[in-house]
Amino acid sequence: MASETLLARISDYANRPDPYPLYAELREAGPVVRQADGSCVIGTYHEIAALLHDPRMSAEPRSRTDSSSEETRRPPFLRLDDPEHHRLRTLTMRPFGPPHTPGRVDAMRGEIAHITGELIEALRDREQIDVVDDFAYPLPITVICRLMGVPREDEALFQGWTDVIVASADIGPDEDTTERDKAGLQARQEMGGYLVNLAEQRRGRPTGDMLSDLINEPDPALRLTVDELAETTILLFIAGHETTVNLITNGVLTLLRRPEELDRLRRDPGLLPRAVEELLRYEPPVHMRERIPLADIDVAGTTIPEGTSVILALASGSRDPKRFHEPDRFDPTRPDNEHFGFGSGIHLCYGAPLARIEAETALGALLPHLGTARLVQDPPPYRQNAMLRGPRHLPIHL
Repeated sequence: MASETLLARISDYANRPDPYPLYAELREAGPVVRQADGSCVIGTYHEIAALLHDPRMSAEPRSRTDSSSEETRRPPFLRLDDPEHHRLRTLTMRPFGPPHTPGRVDAMRGEIAHITGELIEALRDREQIDVVDDFAYPLPITVICRLMGVPREDEALFQGWTDVIVASADIGPDEDTTERDKAGLQARQEMGGYLVNLAEQRRGRPTGDMLSDLINEPDPALRLTVDELAETTILLFIAGHETTVNLITNGVLTLLRRPEELDRLRRDPGLLPRAVEELLRYEPPVHMRERIPLADIDVAGTTIPEGTSVILALASGSRDPKRFHEPDRFDPTRPDNEHFGFGSGIHLCYGAPLARIEAETALGALLPHLGTARLVQDPPPYRQNAMLRGPRHLPIHL
């Protein structure tokens, strides 16, 4: 009976600081664990990997109507299936650079380092900071604004819109969602309208930024419609922002809890790229994803009926002892670290190269200041969202 409530218990805010014992319980009960509401949860590595690559598993919501607040609208491409998903993803990735290379994103390293340095400098004389509000939150918003070509004087608008949109998705089970839903919808409309208008100003007048590349796609048959342009650019801001905030903040929290590993990275910053990969496995920003089978599907001898809600517990899979040696140990030198931190399959996070650079740069800049830092509160307060898990605040004494 306990296994039938695992998803509810994992989603319970009381377990947000440490859901990992529940993930271990999930793997013991699995691979396929049916829930009282009819859904199935899967937390074992190899089964998750197979399903993320299975074309019979749909990423599309069962209804394209967001029943909570918004009118019927097209979902972003990360919640579409091929061929629509492939077309929109390909068009969106093209401005990032040539196939299979970081391109424009890699060229942003200097700019990201500069933005990070400005944020660090603003904290220099502070005795206590909130890693989220003072550092991890503004960094990715500023980076994406520069990538898209938003004028510097308008960057504050995007932090405001993002604040409202993220807040509308981070509501507790007993809260009245009406007002925040309305505010979130209005912020999405204002952000989308701004970006479409800015793109139109650059139609036929390329300015070398990503927004300019999207509006000046040379093949008219492949260009994004106005609605697709609005939805895709909003997705870049929201999805690219929230996950990076969680990655950086979870990284600081993990290192402050493990002073020996913090000291190791301070002595050998060359380990940072591997440490970021280990953070993506050990304390990932994305914990779960929903998929819907388009036909009856067999998983480890269990038939999952067509149309069933299947929750893939990615964070559980990344700690599966059948795949990773000592999975509950943070090891910044871990080899063969093929985690689910960015998902897998056709929906692998296309912003992963940017998130990696941001996390490496941010943590590298913070390392010299963390040697004598200590947590003000442990565990810190977490966001309500169980799928995108991260601290809402992380106050530290410097």
